[in-house]
Amino acid sequence: MLPENQPIGVDQCNCFTVRKAARQISRLYDAYLQPSGLRITQFLILATLNEQQSASINALAERLDIERTAMGKMVGFLERDSFVKMRPSPTDGRIRIVELTPEGADLFERAAPLWLEAQRQFSIMNGPKNVAVLRRSLSKMKVDDGATSSAE
Repeated sequence: MLPENQPIGVDQCNCFTVRKAARQISRLYDAYLQPSGLRITQFLILATLNEQQSASINALAERLDIERTAMGKMVGFLERDSFVKMRPSPTDGRIRIVELTPEGADLFERAAPLWLEAQRQFSIMNGPKNVAVLRRSLSKMKVDDGATSSAE
């Protein structure tokens, strides 16, 4: 328990620090991707589909750690703009498979150099060693001790 009148210390909150950094980094990538018309989240969906050829909404959501319904909405916008298409799974008609369209593949190819430049600039600003350590450290973070499932 905090002593009376002691501030919580938002700047000492791990979650706040990571969220703030993530928003700032997202803004950097969005700025570099702006000429393509994509935001970083959309680019990552296209990049995942470019790697995997196709994926279900659930698989995309899991791979990119985005809530399933939010992923469905994002894919819906990409489908509306003809960058992806959805079709029923051949093994389970309830599952929708998402694939890049030729227009989506072209957009990905145009956006990839912009993303690479964002990567390069982030590395220059923060130092390649720091960036490598950051990515490695964040990928090893432990956050599920059972508290998340009991709070839901």
